[in-house]
Amino acid sequence: MRTFILVAIAAIATGGAWWLWSQPDAASPAEEGQALAAVTLPATLSPEAEAGQQIFAANCASCHGTNAEGRAGTAPPLIHKIYEPGHHSDMAFVLAARNGVRAHHWRFGNMAPVPGLTDTDLAGIIRFVREVQVANGIQ
Repeated sequence: MRTFILVAIAAIATGGAWWLWSQPDAASPAEEGQALAAVTLPATLSPEAEAGQQIFAANCASCHGTNAEGRAGTAPPLIHKIYEPGHHSDMAFVLAARNGVRAHHWRFGNMAPVPGLTDTDLAGIIRFVREVQVANGIQ
């Protein structure tokens, strides 16, 4: 029994160390406002994503970066495996924009709601983010 407990503790410690090591350290970039992710844009965007890109630029880019790459000290990159559709659905983006969100994956603090966005605006923003995620291997 004692051996089992020691093996279990070792496995938990190893798993915890791996998880901590694999997390991006968003608090340590050299300069405030520095991009947190290198983002490749797709060669072309769908018309809905193009419209979403403009709405994103007007409402989201000041915090999340022009191409959703995130900004040190401000907001996380949306082009990141944490925001893949299997972990953060499209509805998670809608709820974040409508209601704000408490910090839970990153050390940036809470996100305030983004007023004035319509359902069509949000659909375009999400389409833009998803197409850029696919271009960066996030599906």
